[in-house]
Amino acid sequence: MLLDRLKADLLELDARALRRTRRSLATPCTPHARVDGRDMLAFCSNDYLGLAAEPALAHALQAGAARWGAGSGASHLVSGHYAVHDELEARLAAFVGCERALYFSTGYMANTGTIPALVGRGDAIFADRLNHASLIDGALLSRAELHRYAHGDPAALERALASSSAKRKLIVTDAVFSMDGDVAPLAALLDLAERFDAWLMVDDAHGFGVLGPNGRGAIAEAGLASWRLIYVGTLGKAAGVSGAFVAGHADVVEWLMQKARTYIFTTGAPPALAEALLASLDLIERGDERREHLAGLVALLRRELALARWQLLPSRTPIQPVLIGDNAEALAVARALWDEGLWVPAIRPPTVPQGTARLRISLTAAHCADDVRRLAHALNRLEARR
Repeated sequence: MLLDRLKADLLELDARALRRTRRSLATPCTPHARVDGRDMLAFCSNDYLGLAAEPALAHALQAGAARWGAGSGASHLVSGHYAVHDELEARLAAFVGCERALYFSTGYMANTGTIPALVGRGDAIFADRLNHASLIDGALLSRAELHRYAHGDPAALERALASSSAKRKLIVTDAVFSMDGDVAPLAALLDLAERFDAWLMVDDAHGFGVLGPNGRGAIAEAGLASWRLIYVGTLGKAAGVSGAFVAGHADVVEWLMQKARTYIFTTGAPPALAEALLASLDLIERGDERREHLAGLVALLRRELALARWQLLPSRTPIQPVLIGDNAEALAVARALWDEGLWVPAIRPPTVPQGTARLRISLTAAHCADDVRRLAHALNRLEARR
């Protein structure tokens, strides 16, 4: 019976140490949290600038709800698009140095809507092998030919581009890779896009707000500009609220508004969220002190960790992965940390490749130096015991 097979499949997940569990928080998104009835020090969230619980954003959200109500009432292209959405899109485009931006309800919707709108059958997508699942799913939905090149390897990408006769080509990459914390070689990728007449779509979910001057992201940090660039920024991570945007040449964004199904066929995001995001952009733009503090915490963690068997992967971003390898061992280490009041997620396949299970440490500007030292000392001690 179908249900019996499903139960057997769940047991198989247990046997392979791959079943996911969900925690429930009873406090706002801050490092010191009440989780499943326990007081924990959390290193889990992507709230890199510590804005998710920022009172100024809560006040802007409240004021937005008082003005606009709770919901939008329809899709953006029917009657669910508000003046504050226009204001947000204009501000986002200016912030990242693009002609125009389109606001999506989630980053997943931005990626799975944008890729099929740009390419289809007879076209080709060239994707970094470690791209986020939403980029992979967007590529599959497009029905274009998919080429996955070796992670961060422009030479491998060049070979794939050179051998392609597709009429349209799209290079797709994360800017900051969400499970490794490293940054894509964006200048080299744009050079290849120019040489082979391709689009370059960059998902800067984990760089927006953190990297570049005033937190303008990885593209700004690299000093790149081109009509070929399609920039995706997520607004539920460093921005502390919800949603995402795609920015680029005005004609590209107009095409996405006409063709991206995840934008057209969904209810518009509540306008109150746009009010909160405008307040968030102000804080991001003036957030150099937060970014400097965060960079100091990254450096501190890397100094304090003294691992012999586990590996701290090279990363200059707030994503600091500790590679353990075995699924069960990664879970056991995460449980041991939990028992000490430290919440660090164990990441296992299919999120990461087989044999590369890890702890994904996320640092935020809301952490302090003592928080980081506590985690580092616990990890050093746990590894020495195992």
